[in-house]
Amino acid sequence: MNVQSMVDSMGERIRAPFEVRLPDGSRYRSGVGDPAFEIVFRKDRALLASVMRGHMGLLEAYFDQSIDIEGDLGAGLAGAMSGGFNQRMKTLLQVENELHELRFSNKTPEQARINARAHYGLGHDFYSLWLDEPLMMYTCGYWPEGTRTLEEAQRNKIDHVCRKIRLARGERFVDVGCGFGGFMFRAQETIGAVGCGVNNTPEQVDWLRGEIGRRGLSQQLSVRDADLRDVDMPYDKVVSIGVLEHAGRDQLGEFVQAHADFLKPGGLGMLHFIGHVGRFDTELFIRKHVFPGGWIPSLADVIVEMERAGLEVVDVENLRRHYAHTLDAWSERFERGWERIHAIDPRRFDERFRRIWRVYLVGCAEMFRSPTGYTHLFQIVFSKGNVTRENYPMSRAHLYA
Repeated sequence: MNVQSMVDSMGERIRAPFEVRLPDGSRYRSGVGDPAFEIVFRKDRALLASVMRGHMGLLEAYFDQSIDIEGDLGAGLAGAMSGGFNQRMKTLLQVENELHELRFSNKTPEQARINARAHYGLGHDFYSLWLDEPLMMYTCGYWPEGTRTLEEAQRNKIDHVCRKIRLARGERFVDVGCGFGGFMFRAQETIGAVGCGVNNTPEQVDWLRGEIGRRGLSQQLSVRDADLRDVDMPYDKVVSIGVLEHAGRDQLGEFVQAHADFLKPGGLGMLHFIGHVGRFDTELFIRKHVFPGGWIPSLADVIVEMERAGLEVVDVENLRRHYAHTLDAWSERFERGWERIHAIDPRRFDERFRRIWRVYLVGCAEMFRSPTGYTHLFQIVFSKGNVTRENYPMSRAHLYA
């Protein structure tokens, strides 16, 4: 195995200088200047795993502490994304992705609940240590010029969505996949709208019900523990923030149809989701280690399903750059709060968990920051049937008033 040739091949596509250190102490460098990061192989089998399985082998060896990545983790992950590191293993990784789909498909509500709980069921105490206070929005913030904090960005996002769907006092809205209820609380407080959340993660539902009661808002807000496709009634407005990515590879049509069924004729809704420009497999690392059953759809496929469901696309906005800022803030808070996170449950929140989540948060920030990436963040405003002059303005001026 000619390690230097491999390093040189990667270096041709990775802009930052880096160094590789093997278990015997030998070092191999690429690029000019001080290395931005160093990949330290602690065990020989880690090198073999990286050769055989590309970036998945390298990452899983890092999770198992057979590899350390020292220096700038973001530069290392950005380099791996641009370096075509796993092109030779593409077929193998596709097979792994197919096997994952067979095991974790969201086809049934039961499996969809299991998948959701694997990530979102980690508990309020965990998420409260690194999300914004007090809304705890676990979705992309909105960072127009002058925005300084994560808290401000998340308030901006909610207010931006409310303006987009023309949410008004007294209207009934449904928040599909409502998380910890941040959108519901702010929409009720600032506008006086009446909201119902739908959530299939019981840990979040139980906390949110208690919080609604604690705030004395049981007449204005409620939450249902139900599959996100389980429609109870039509509402004036529909909000779906960070949900469509969890529909699954083959359930996109069902989820979009449910959003249409939640909406009264002539009503307005919002789909806020991570989407691909073009059709691509969803990264295996994310599906296997972070979001089981998740699938990032293409923007084109989402729009086709909306057309089939009788929804008119009113407006599309791309907030890709805003997600990089949001993930940077989450990553910094996660690192700063790690000792307290670990103390919640040392067995659950162990070093392997920390490494997986570091790669997830830092890597996704680099993905959204990439000038050549195909993963974006879309907000689609839609109506059930065509909008008219009476129910939607003729310009976008209302968004920035």
